Amino acid sequence: MSRLQRFHQAVTTRNFPCDIWLIVAAVSLAGLGWVMVSSASVGLLDNSFYYFRQHGIFLLLSFVGCIFMMSVPLEVWRQNAALILLISIVLLVAVLLFGQEINGSKRWIRLPGPLPSLQVSELGKVGLILYMAMFMSRFAYELRQRAFTLWRPIAVLAVPAGLLFLAPDFGGMVVYTTCVIGMLMMSGASLVLLIGSGGLLASGAVMLVVLEPYRLARWTSFLDPWADQFATGYQLTQALIAFGRGHVTGTGLGNSVQKLHYLPEAHTDFIFAVIAEELGMIGAIAVILMFTLLIGRAMWIGRKAELAGHLFGAYVSYGIGFVIASQAFINMAVSSGLLPTKGLTLPLISYGGSSLLVIGMMIGLLLRVDAETRHRPRRAPTPYKSRREPRLS
Repeated sequence: MSRLQRFHQAVTTRNFPCDIWLIVAAVSLAGLGWVMVSSASVGLLDNSFYYFRQHGIFLLLSFVGCIFMMSVPLEVWRQNAALILLISIVLLVAVLLFGQEINGSKRWIRLPGPLPSLQVSELGKVGLILYMAMFMSRFAYELRQRAFTLWRPIAVLAVPAGLLFLAPDFGGMVVYTTCVIGMLMMSGASLVLLIGSGGLLASGAVMLVVLEPYRLARWTSFLDPWADQFATGYQLTQALIAFGRGHVTGTGLGNSVQKLHYLPEAHTDFIFAVIAEELGMIGAIAVILMFTLLIGRAMWIGRKAELAGHLFGAYVSYGIGFVIASQAFINMAVSSGLLPTKGLTLPLISYGGSSLLVIGMMIGLLLRVDAETRHRPRRAPTPYKSRREPRLS
């Protein structure tokens, strides 16, 4: 037996009831996130254990959401995908009308009593993924053979993206768009039209930056944050200082200086900078590798489902992979100065109940897709699918 065969035999999950590597990656990131949120939030409140306790409650809710999504058959989500998307759009409208405004943006709906605020755009990701997966599995043949069919999902995308623009939530718009474009690419839609659509969207993004003074200020500060380090470039310069202090091995867990009221949102949007400061380059690379494993397993689950004829599950997995990949990349790129500042959390790591709940639901969906693919290795095509979809070899 060759080395490659022995390695494949050692890492394969074929003999397991579920994708163990997906669980390892998710649990590792969630555990690290709990530790780093506890460290990054020290000194923010008189009660040093407040964020530790709250994040633990959010993780428990995330686990419950994961178990719930695992227990529901995919067919139920496929049949109700349009309704779920409609509810998501209604919530996005509601947040514009009745939402809580923070830092000039309406993204949260305040819930009654001691419950935390709900970030509607996070829940909207699930609705968008389910609807697009339903559409692409139903019209798989048309997407591959009739190029202009892809304008229909793009037209649907324009509704929640437009509502996010009004919030404004430019980072959420990018994640939504990346998810849909990525899913269309995996469905075999015309690359020429996808590239053209991407060019139009990029042109629109440039116009959004130019027309809004605060976005233009963020862009210019991103290009040279030290030119105005105490105003528009303040967050990025403090994050870069954290990276510089971390060096290779870091200052040690709990020894960050930047989290002590120098770096804003250290436990949410800029937690990756605190990781780089306390755990160093080694810790930052470890986080990137864990995200690579998580996203790779999501794509692998989708590929196995596609080969087995479970197209809805395949596109759900692809959509989840693109959402996690785009959000993680944007967050880490913003913290390290590769992109302009955006208010996006780092999945499974940053503090935030809505984000953790939705990521937990996504992990549950991935495990459900994997389970159905393992227990039903090949789905017999229905008469409807035989007319619409080519048989997969």
